[in-house]
Amino acid sequence: MIPLSDENPTLHPPYMTIAILGAILASWVLVQGAGFDSTTLAATICNFGMVPGELTHLAPLNSGVPIGPGLSCVVDDFKINLFTPITSMFLHGSWMHLLGNSLFFWVFGNNVEDSMGHLRFLVFYLLCGLAAAATHVAFAPGSPVPTVGASGAISGVMGAYLLLYPRVRVKMLIPIIIYPWITYMRAWVVLLWWFAVQVLSGLPQLTSLRREISGGVAVWAHVGGFVAGVVLIRLFEDRDLVRRRRAVADARRVWS
Repeated sequence: MIPLSDENPTLHPPYMTIAILGAILASWVLVQGAGFDSTTLAATICNFGMVPGELTHLAPLNSGVPIGPGLSCVVDDFKINLFTPITSMFLHGSWMHLLGNSLFFWVFGNNVEDSMGHLRFLVFYLLCGLAAAATHVAFAPGSPVPTVGASGAISGVMGAYLLLYPRVRVKMLIPIIIYPWITYMRAWVVLLWWFAVQVLSGLPQLTSLRREISGGVAVWAHVGGFVAGVVLIRLFEDRDLVRRRRAVADARRVWS
């Protein structure tokens, strides 16, 4: 299921959501070369992506994992590794990875930002991303595989949305074979279904072997980010803003 939009009006322009999306796009184009050169893409993922085994020092130095045709990512001990939980949030592995994350972020992020203010939202977003990174490291502490993507932080935004606006209708695209079916669903159904899929997808990674070599989609980072969003939203929400937003939404439902 792919969210397209929601029936949730905003009171203020989502400047921080736009700024974060701009930073992500700029990183993709200016740092990663928009994915057009495989060597550049691999180098940015390897050098600025988060490698759990480098942070925990559990992955053997100079060991490598394939990251592309004829390319390997080698475990090192550079100081930049300490900053990769942040830098990895702004990098992606492909256009589909980037566009998918951006769509989810735009649908849910503007409303969460509008419920706490611009600067609070930035801090909230980064904390959820760090919580997601910590969860991934906890579940794959010795992994030499680099991870990139904003999905952990975006998962936190989705967790916050679940608590703030569970009954808002979300316009969803559901591909059925080749037929695109568009329908409306309550946010709580969409978000809890998404969370359940992440948990179920992550269960096979709990074996000792899979935990050490875990690669691909970092689903436990998604789970950790989502839970962080659920926990942190009550600390970051501006209750007056939330109250005003709900009043506007109720008025629109009455008069529409």
